[in-house]
Amino acid sequence: MPELPSPPPELAAARRQARRWRGLAILFLGTTLVAAGLAAWLASLSPEVPAISGTEVPGTSGATPPPPPPPELRLEPAAFTDLPGWAEERLSEAWPALLASCGVLRRQPAAAPLGPDGMAGRAGDWRAFCDGAASFAGAGEPARRAFVESQLVPWRASDRGKAEGLLTGYYEPTLRGRLQRGGAFTTPLYLRPRDMVSADLGKFRPDLEGRKITGRLSEGELLPYWDRKAIDSGALARRGLELVWVDDPVDAFFLHIQGSGRVELPGGRVMRVGYAGQNGHAYVAVGKVLIEKGALTRETVSMQTIRRWLEEHPAEAAALLHENPSYVFFRRLTEAGPVGAQGVVLTPGRSLAVDRRFQALGVPVWLDGHHPDPDPTQPDRPLRRLVIAQDTGGAIEGPLRGDLFWGPGEEAAEIAGRMKHPARLWLLLPKAVTPPASSVPTP
Repeated sequence: MPELPSPPPELAAARRQARRWRGLAILFLGTTLVAAGLAAWLASLSPEVPAISGTEVPGTSGATPPPPPPPELRLEPAAFTDLPGWAEERLSEAWPALLASCGVLRRQPAAAPLGPDGMAGRAGDWRAFCDGAASFAGAGEPARRAFVESQLVPWRASDRGKAEGLLTGYYEPTLRGRLQRGGAFTTPLYLRPRDMVSADLGKFRPDLEGRKITGRLSEGELLPYWDRKAIDSGALARRGLELVWVDDPVDAFFLHIQGSGRVELPGGRVMRVGYAGQNGHAYVAVGKVLIEKGALTRETVSMQTIRRWLEEHPAEAAALLHENPSYVFFRRLTEAGPVGAQGVVLTPGRSLAVDRRFQALGVPVWLDGHHPDPDPTQPDRPLRRLVIAQDTGGAIEGPLRGDLFWGPGEEAAEIAGRMKHPARLWLLLPKAVTPPASSVPTP
């Protein structure tokens, strides 16, 4: 057969290009048919699954709602006539707490700022007031009131304009104890462990001022300290850290929350114990855990109802307590009463725990709210009085958050255990002090 002549180069290239296009078309058609068949097969397997609209697909429904703004303390100048109940206040009952805080302020350098961003001025701004307060220790109520009004200015506190905060209470519990383990006395109160170290992060980075980390060293590495479950399981056993043994683990748990208390020993002796340190783990409220479980409601949760649940569910009690990894260590107190974060003995009904990210210790605060009657069947009582910010607490967070100390005894426990009431606050600052317009904690 004679050989056919070769086509021109241009024609050969065009034919090759056409063949490539036909191949791509066939491949596309086949892929489309396979995809359509697969989709139909999947639809036949789960015909009950509804189509997903574009708004239901994660990430396609527009911008994620912004997080709520951080809490912010705002202060506005007010007058003493704005303070509900000021004219009837018995200032003599608050004077011992006031003088105790003044003793601390006097010892500070005059230039030392009080509170975040110096929101309460400097220690020197309080010298004239504190010196004058000492001279009015034996004065009558009108004279005390006139002196305070001549020296201080009320500042209405709010959280971004929200006027009401939350006021709770704490007390000095009484436990039964022994210096040696035995019988029912098997729950230890521990001294601060020697291997627990804390670091002020502000010394390493200025933007971390006020932040602290606590842990333990292991082979040159800083690790988190043992949590409540590990300590209850024996992580600190046989190290000579037992200060005293008590007979009720639930009483010990609530002592951790209160921070200080009394331990009754044989022969009528009483040992006072106070806060000596904390393991660095975040505080978790077991009442909140019970609310999330549906065991309690926000309206019914209190120290009393939590205790009742623990008594009625002994098999689950330890697991619930371990939900709070925070653990407190104690020391033996030689003072006449529990000592707050400012270093002064707390005054029942007049010492307030606050969040130091917003407020300064030693500052007088006017409260307007209510507190429970010692008799649960009676209505709440008005709470309008002058208190002094002298303490802090792991659960006290926010610019309008306060925890009022009620002292020792069953009545104090009854009031503090049921107290979770709205309240308004005014800070009383020297006339020479103009606080910042607002204060936001370091994130």
